[in-house]
Formats: sequence, C-alpha cells, structure tokens
Amino acid sequence: MKKLLALSILAACSAPAFADVNYALNISQPEHHLGDVNVEFPKTAQSYLDVKLPAWRTGRYEILNLANGVRYFKASDDEGNALKWEKIDHSTWRIHLNEPTEVNVDYQVYANELGKRARHIDDSHAFVDASGFFMFSESFRQEPVTVELNVPKAWRSVSGMENYKNKHSFKASDYDVLVDSPIETGVNELRTFEVDGREYELVVWGEGNYDIELMLTDLKKLVATGNVIWDSYPYERYVFMVHATSGAGGATEHLNSTIIQRPRDRFAKREDYLAFISTAAHEFIHTWNVKAYRPKGLAPYDYTNINYSKLLWIAEGSTSYFEDHLLVRSGIQTTDEFFKNFSKTINRHLTTPGREVQSASETSFDKWINQGGDHARNYGTNIYLEGSLLSMALDIDLLEKSQGKISYKDVHNELYKQHKLPAGFTEQDVLAILKQLTGRDYSAWWQKNVSTPASLDFDELLAKVGLSFELPEKAKAIPSLDAFTKNTGELLTLTHVRRDGAAWQGGLTTDDKLVAINKKHVGKNLTASLETFKAGDKVTVDFIRRDALMSTELVLSEDFDKPKKVVANKNATAEQKALFKAWMGVAHPNDVKKDD
Repeated sequence: MKKLLALSILAACSAPAFADVNYALNISQPEHHLGDVNVEFPKTAQSYLDVKLPAWRTGRYEILNLANGVRYFKASDDEGNALKWEKIDHSTWRIHLNEPTEVNVDYQVYANELGKRARHIDDSHAFVDASGFFMFSESFRQEPVTVELNVPKAWRSVSGMENYKNKHSFKASDYDVLVDSPIETGVNELRTFEVDGREYELVVWGEGNYDIELMLTDLKKLVATGNVIWDSYPYERYVFMVHATSGAGGATEHLNSTIIQRPRDRFAKREDYLAFISTAAHEFIHTWNVKAYRPKGLAPYDYTNINYSKLLWIAEGSTSYFEDHLLVRSGIQTTDEFFKNFSKTINRHLTTPGREVQSASETSFDKWINQGGDHARNYGTNIYLEGSLLSMALDIDLLEKSQGKISYKDVHNELYKQHKLPAGFTEQDVLAILKQLTGRDYSAWWQKNVSTPASLDFDELLAKVGLSFELPEKAKAIPSLDAFTKNTGELLTLTHVRRDGAAWQGGLTTDDKLVAINKKHVGKNLTASLETFKAGDKVTVDFIRRDALMSTELVLSEDFDKPKKVVANKNATAEQKALFKAWMGVAHPNDVKKDD
C-alpha cells in the first residue's frame, strides 16, 4: 500500500497540475507603445518549461515574427527566486527547473504594429491579440486562463471573453480561446443590442466620418441572416470591434468577435460604407466557416509553424462569395450594388494572367509565401478571388441541376453539422457531402476547376440565372499598353505589366519610367497620352531604366474605356428568373412579381 501511495504521489508531481494560467498586462507607458506582461504558470515537475509566443496569428496566414518586440524576459519560481533560462529559437524561451514549482514569467512587449492586428498600444487605446502579447506553454495549453489589465482610468475594455473579477479582467476555457478572443481597451464608443436572443456589442475606437447608428441598424439586419446558410449559431454573444484609423486597414475574424480597420474618412460615402459593411459580413460568416469548421491542417492550430492546407480557397474565397448573398437578402445592399461589385470581381479575374497558371488548390497551399505584386498577378492568383468565383460556379451548377432545391449553402451547412472542430475537413469530405446532397460524383468537376487552373465561362454561367456580362452601351475601343502605372514626379512608372500584353511583348517591365511615345512626352495620364493612336498601331516608347534612357517598339492592343459589367437580362425566361431567386433570395430585377 505504501509503495502504491508513493507511486501515486510521484505521478501527481510529474503531471501538470489542473490550475489556471494567469496573465496580467500592465500599460503604464502607453505613449511609448509599451506593456509589461506577467504570466503565472501552474506547478510542474518537468525538468524545464518551454514558453512560446506565436509566430503568426489566426486569420492571417503569414509568419509575423511577433516575438521581436519582447525584452526584459525573466523567470522565477513560486518563492520569487530567479530561474535559469535560455532562448532556443526565434519565439521559444526554455526555463530550467530543479524541483517542482510554479513558474512566473515577466517581460516587456513593444506594441506598435496596428495594421497587423496583433499588438498595438498608444495613449488612447490598446488592441490586445494574445498572439502578440501572451506566451503559452504546450504543457498548459488546455488549462483555463485569466487575463487582468491595468490600464489608464478612463479606458473601457471589451472582449468576446467573459468578464472575470472586474471590467478589465477576462477568463477563457483555454489558451486557444484566449488567442482567438482579442481585447479592445481604451477610449471608445460602445453600443449593445440583441437579436433573436443573442447579445451583440459594437465598440468603435477612433474618430471618423462613420454613422454609428447606421452601423447598428445594418448590423442588426446582418446578424439575423445566419440561418440563410446554417441551422444554428455557434455563439450566444458576439463583438464587432472597429478601428477608425490612419494608415491601417483590413479585418480579422475571431471566435466570437471581429476586428475591422478602415481609414477614418472612409465610412461616409455609400461606396466606402458598403466596403465596411461587406467586411463585417465577411468576418461574421467566418464565425462558422473557419471558426466553427475549417480545413484539416489548420485544426488544431500550430502557433509557431506554417499550417498548410489546399482548401484555403473555401475558408476565405467562399466566405467572400457569401458576403453579397447575406447583404442582398437582408436588404442592406441592392441588386444593382451587388452587380457592380460582382463585375469588379470578374474583371479582376479576367485581367489576372496568373489564373491560367496557378490553381485554387495551389494558391491555397502557397498562401503563406505569396507576396503579391507584378509576378504574382502574372503567374499566380489568390484564395479570395479564385475561391469566390469557384464558389459561384459550383453554386449555380448545384442549383441548376436540382431546379433550385440544392445550393452551395447546403454544402456549408453540412460541413458545419458534420465537421465541427476540433477535427478539420478534407477534400474528400467536401466531395462526400456533394455526393450525399446530389447523388453525383463531383471528382471530375474538382479536378477541372480546383486541382488545375479553372477556365470559367461567365457568359454561360450567368445566363443560367438570367444575367449577362457585357460592355456598357457607350463603351468605346481604346488603345492600350496592357500595363498599370503610378505617378512619380513628372514621369509615369510601370507597376504591373500584363503577361503577353503589348508592353510585355515590347520588353517593358515594372519600374520602367515612361518618357515619350513617338517622341511626345507621356503626361500624368497614360490614357490621354494614347488617345491619338488606335489599337494595332506600332509605336516607339522611350523610357528610363537603371537611370539610362532606352527605347523599344511595340504594337498597341485593344481595350475599352469602360469595363464589362453584370446586368439583368431583359429577356430572361421564367426558369432563369426562378433560378436567380433561388440563388440570391430575392426576385430577378426584371421580374414583374414582387418578393414574398
């Protein structure tokens, strides 16, 4: 019996204790972007404890090197005695232990990277994503956590996490919830509302030309649309965080919240406001697609390494696709506004030569290393653009073959029901759901459109739902270099040269500075400089490269002064109009019948 008791005691000392990991963040020098962190890890009998800061943050598939802002690291035992430590890689500190003890870790964080949406502190607020502030240990990753903030008196703290002891403290079931539940603390505006028994908060930091009441009105409409796609909601409370900023833009989804950043003067115009509310819709959809179910390879998250997946086009592109569906169905966006946005997406795709080179599967896998720019546009694509259009193509195919009874929304509802986290879904899981819903094998469709570069026939696809993709009536042909430029002083500098286009064939490349065409100076407007020519003309282009004047000949191609746009087909059949309504949830624009 004594031997068994001794073994039990030894086992208890060797295993990690079931206790909270406690985090504290003290912000006493906000004007210098500094925060002091203390972490209390439970008692452990390990010979060492590795503590890490994530190398990336959820929602942004890019290594961010978040540990580069850490200074003054130190560790101590439960008696306050210093513990020996060493840094063993870019974001891991190894603390050596001589006997079982609690471990206290202290360090300073420099937080002045607002646009990365991981760490920012200034004299008016702090945005606290755990990825940029709070170290973790795999030994205690599943243990409950608490967070306490010591912030200036006038500040208000808001998070998707539950409050703990006071208005500046929070608790979560484990580190994974903490890292997916950012905190916005500072001088801000806060509004609360309730829809269908669920609680919502809108917190806005920064002054800008936004209309917070309009935001509230439309967010109430938006959050009521979840059942358009899914059978249930994965949360009881949700927080919209908005930054009206200077020099930062973008958004990130989280478990039960989102952070949206926009320039402070980009809310008032209708086009700008639609961009904001579309972003809100995108992040709201992510509450299911990514936060409730996501591709294998991203579940569970590995916070210190690249998480590879060939299905990011579903995680992000399908989310982009569904934005317009929710906005149109809720009445936030008109069908004309949807057509305008849809037109931009298609035209962007058609002017991206990389669509012929890189498949949706390949661009998903390479998301972590894709850098954008001229080469990427000529030889690659992106998960948002391709994923959105592939989702559309699959959706219309499903609707047509089922006479409007089965859609891509049903696929996502099944992913939500059958593949909730912690397990991730695979390509075969998606194909199995498609077969389950339709009785058909979609392997050939997948190979043609996902595994290899897709070649979508937009005229054929749109015709099925009573739409056309055509040039505006007053569009006129104009000559083109097949290149984009930016003003750089008195000269235009090439920023993108379309592969196999006129400028490309003439040997021009990015960063070349245009001087003259047929010996006449190129002004600040390339279109105006070309208006005396016509498509097919051979011209001489003088340009500067490496500070030397050079010259080349090329043949101008044909473009149009107005891009193609999606419009309602005036001759749409009753069947096409019915399919449009099944697709978008509202009547076809040219249907004389009103919505139910």
